[in-house]
Amino acid sequence: MVPAGLSSVVLINPSRSHQPKQRSAAMRIGILGAGSMADALGTRWAGAGHDVMVGARDAAKAGALAERIGAGAKSGSLRDAADFGGVVLLALPTASVPEALAAAGAAEGALRGKPLIDCTNPLAPGTLTPAPLGGASTAEYIANGTGAGVVKAFNLCAAEVWRMPSPVFGGRPLAVPLCGDEEDALAVVRRLVDDLGCTPVDGGGLAKAGLLEGTAVFVIGLWFGGVDAQAIVPPLESAFGAG
Repeated sequence: MVPAGLSSVVLINPSRSHQPKQRSAAMRIGILGAGSMADALGTRWAGAGHDVMVGARDAAKAGALAERIGAGAKSGSLRDAADFGGVVLLALPTASVPEALAAAGAAEGALRGKPLIDCTNPLAPGTLTPAPLGGASTAEYIANGTGAGVVKAFNLCAAEVWRMPSPVFGGRPLAVPLCGDEEDALAVVRRLVDDLGCTPVDGGGLAKAGLLEGTAVFVIGLWFGGVDAQAIVPPLESAFGAG
């Protein structure tokens, strides 16, 4: 989850040549949150044929987002979305996560064993200062508090990028790093990445989620400073001085 207002800094016109792979079997996706990331990802996944429910503390906001998403999207409370989802997307500001998990029934086991996608970034409200929950990473905090199969993903790009029909830059589909320990959960999230026309990339276990969160905080700072973050590293063929 990247702060709003970043799109004017980082977005470029992508090629539309890459298309998502053949649609996967429909999943039930419960979304915790009704902001821009919930809107962007929920809309794309509903358009790919998945069943979506938006859950929020504000019932009117959840209902309005479900209506915008269309494709039969439903709305309800945070607990309703947690119960509905075979997979759950947590799309909230980091500071709101503890209260949201409580409202979603984490203490009662509502999320236990479910794939849970964490797209949050550990930023103190209104700043670019890192503020992870629980020390090591917000993703590990969520896993410890829910018993879910947490996968850190979708946190490196602004919502506007996920709205694109097919995010391709420089002729390459956007790569989406995934950090998680549960192979079943990772397999589910890989399918959802494919549905966006992107390429899932193995980023290691959940212990590396803190590095992915830190990467997001770092590159967001560069983007807000007007720097192309891709320019700080060489392409793969030259990574070790070759080429």
